[in-house]
Amino acid sequence: MDEPDWRRFITAYHQAHPGITEQLFSLSDVSPYAWLAEPLRGTEGVVLDLACGSAPTRAELPDADWAGIDLSAAELAEAARRGRGPLVRAAADAIPAASASVGAVCAAMCLPVVTPLPQALGEIRRVLRPGGTLAALVPSQSGLSPSGMLGWVRVMAALRAVRQPWPNPQARDGLAALLRATGFRVRADERRVFTLAIGSADSAALLADALYLPGLTQDRARAAKRSLARWADSGRCLELPLRRVVADLPTERPSQEPI
Repeated sequence: MDEPDWRRFITAYHQAHPGITEQLFSLSDVSPYAWLAEPLRGTEGVVLDLACGSAPTRAELPDADWAGIDLSAAELAEAARRGRGPLVRAAADAIPAASASVGAVCAAMCLPVVTPLPQALGEIRRVLRPGGTLAALVPSQSGLSPSGMLGWVRVMAALRAVRQPWPNPQARDGLAALLRATGFRVRADERRVFTLAIGSADSAALLADALYLPGLTQDRARAAKRSLARWADSGRCLELPLRRVVADLPTERPSQEPI
């Protein structure tokens, strides 16, 4: 999909499914949001949650000077309903903050899908103060066990999909290299495999809804949910490999080459 079509899809998707990623992660044995927030605890200055969705990191950073931005009115309404804020409606490529005004940026599951990505990364660099931190959580393609791979084959077969059409696949396992090329100093690049409990028809339906599949029709989604409901049982688990990348903005810009 080109960028305009993707932005239309993602806008409609989050209008229909506010809080969907937080709901999916609630099935995990350990909170991915807590893992993401670890390097941001004790940050001096504002922690800006980029494309914050329902703002689940707010609860993980209760003592931070936290602010969330998202383009989705439905996601922000869900965050407000949960008592999380302050919140601002804005796009990732046009952050309403002054240059060098932010101590840290938190990016939970958004960098593979925000468009245009180069402008979003440029905005992150602009608003971060020198020495500021970016902590990003992204899906990983590696780390699955053989049984974990079979589980995802089963899920995608039910949905009649081969893969999710990420607009920025380079911002998954290649995120560290991408950030280095953008001028960040990567401090940590770690992968962790979480476990989702798919033990009921409701959790199976949530899983089907939580995947970005622009070509999925309503009829196909209903059929997939019926199929996955039959597959789900009290002991069913699905591996979810995620990657956490922590990077700093250098305190000094590289010197320019002489002309």
